[in-house]
Amino acid sequence: MSTRHLTGSAVALVTPFHADLTVDHEALRRLVEFHVEAGTDIVIPCGTTGESPCLTEAEEAEIIRTVRDASKGRVMVGSGAGSNSTVEAVRMARSAEEAGAETILSVAPYYNKPSQEGLYQHYRRVAEAVSIPIILYNVPGRTGCNIEAKTVLRLAREFENIAAVKEATDNMAQIAELLDGRPENFSILTGEDPLILPFMAMGGDGVISVAANQIPREIKRLVESTREGRLDEARELNRRYRRLLRLNFIESNPVPVKYALARMGMIEEHYRLPLVPLTEASKAEMDRELKSLGLV
Repeated sequence: MSTRHLTGSAVALVTPFHADLTVDHEALRRLVEFHVEAGTDIVIPCGTTGESPCLTEAEEAEIIRTVRDASKGRVMVGSGAGSNSTVEAVRMARSAEEAGAETILSVAPYYNKPSQEGLYQHYRRVAEAVSIPIILYNVPGRTGCNIEAKTVLRLAREFENIAAVKEATDNMAQIAELLDGRPENFSILTGEDPLILPFMAMGGDGVISVAANQIPREIKRLVESTREGRLDEARELNRRYRRLLRLNFIESNPVPVKYALARMGMIEEHYRLPLVPLTEASKAEMDRELKSLGLV
């Protein structure tokens, strides 16, 4: 019997800011409540979608504490905690655990392009440093580095708290290799919203989603309907929302999704540099789609 527990619909949560670019903790609490009511399975702040490169360690710890407090135990709370320095990644993982994160999402080291052995040794140190489950985060389009399936599976077999991978690629052969070779207690999650339907149909366990910020109920329904074999429902959901899923990446994430949430009245539209607002053309495209879906 499988003991996988990091499954379902997880949201890569945005970080709302005030006009002075301090963290808007009241808006953050409202977002958590929105996800609790929608049935989101895991809320993960302080990742790329949460503008983690522009958050301080103290801000990240306070965000985790706010999300944990707002959740009142009704939803699992994770946190992004990764770096291209192994020492820093270990420190961030420990800090997230101390702040109350129940799982961490640890991005592959970026820019310095380690070998597969380097990736193994990096994650080995992180796994040895904390007791909570670790989600490996493979996103070659941002890091310039691919965690190969053989390395993921090696880590999954050797470290009990390496519990999942967020595979943010469209490499279906690599995804199939992960699904075929994983231990019973290891979850395979997609980080690509447009691939939820085919990914789940192949036997995937869930998604860490950007679009769940806007449409958490629908993303969860898409995950569950595909997993349960209700493919007509899944296809219809996929057809209805696939343009929104693409528009969320019309410019650098999380700018489009934060713009959409501001238009939906959920947060103020503020970003920390080097992120800047959408172009007027992109705003017009997003506005049209939000209106057609009845979200504004």
